[in-house]
Amino acid sequence: MDQFSAHLDRGWDLAQKGDGAGALACARRALELDPKSPEVHNLLGFAAALEGDSDVALDHYKQAIALDETYLEAMLNAAEVLVAPLGEWDEAVELCNGALDYAETDEEIADCVLLKIDALMGKGDTDGAKKTLAMMPAGPFESANYEFLIGRAHYELGDAEKAAPLIESAVAKEPDHADARYYLGLVRDEKGDAKGATEAFLHARALDLLRPAPPWSPSPEAFAALVRQVTTKLDALLARYVREAEVFCFDVVGAELVVDGVDPRALVLVDAPGSPGGHSNGAAVSEQPSKVRIFVYQRSVERAAGSLDVVEEELTRALEHEVATLFVDAGGAKAKEELN
Repeated sequence: MDQFSAHLDRGWDLAQKGDGAGALACARRALELDPKSPEVHNLLGFAAALEGDSDVALDHYKQAIALDETYLEAMLNAAEVLVAPLGEWDEAVELCNGALDYAETDEEIADCVLLKIDALMGKGDTDGAKKTLAMMPAGPFESANYEFLIGRAHYELGDAEKAAPLIESAVAKEPDHADARYYLGLVRDEKGDAKGATEAFLHARALDLLRPAPPWSPSPEAFAALVRQVTTKLDALLARYVREAEVFCFDVVGAELVVDGVDPRALVLVDAPGSPGGHSNGAAVSEQPSKVRIFVYQRSVERAAGSLDVVEEELTRALEHEVATLFVDAGGAKAKEELN
């Protein structure tokens, strides 16, 4: 094996293990040997994405595509970054359409279709997403992950009946697939199987705890400081409800709350004296608090954000939603008038 290939192979090996910094170092050494290699720029993009630098990642993916306009993997990687965390839906759709021209295998077509569905859903085009889902190859697919992803697409588009067998099959083939377990809980809950849903959610929570934090994850102290900063920046009409709140940060939702009906991947919960059900999602708590409490779940926020520069935005959105749900939606017409 030549030196260039050795650096490239080593970089991908580190990238697959989640070592973005190590992959980046290998890619840079390979770049010195061949600065016009599309494969190197694809690796540089992948490593940058692992480190949470989405804009740099996208630049490298685009460079890889410029060097090889048929480079399907770089197109799909770029589309994934455009969908999340960048939220550039139209550009992602356009890129997926272009990628479909080069997709040959069922897996490649499925990758393009799934990413296009995510982008269309992101821009609110449900009809377009449903039409795109109809383009999905019948399979079978080599990886159970495709069954999960196709099942998830059906679920997100409102068809839990079609989603259920696909997600159940994915879990049966890959029992430690955290996302499949989570969606199994959603499907079971949709079908009225509360006990089965809770079991699936608890399993998903346990698997989530085994996942390492992303390389860009802030320290618990830095995250807590960011949470407090976000609470001070809330809209004045919402901020008054949580100005004196106690703030607590954890990795994930506690198992006892999941049993009580809380989403195991909730980002924020707000708990207040006299609030219906105890806190903002309506699940019961053992006792009423003496003052407002905010519980923030760092791993869930990071999963939703996808990169460090989106964490504050995701936190703000989640906190505004929870505060409005608890104090405005449940507070009657007067509070709603004040908010408007």
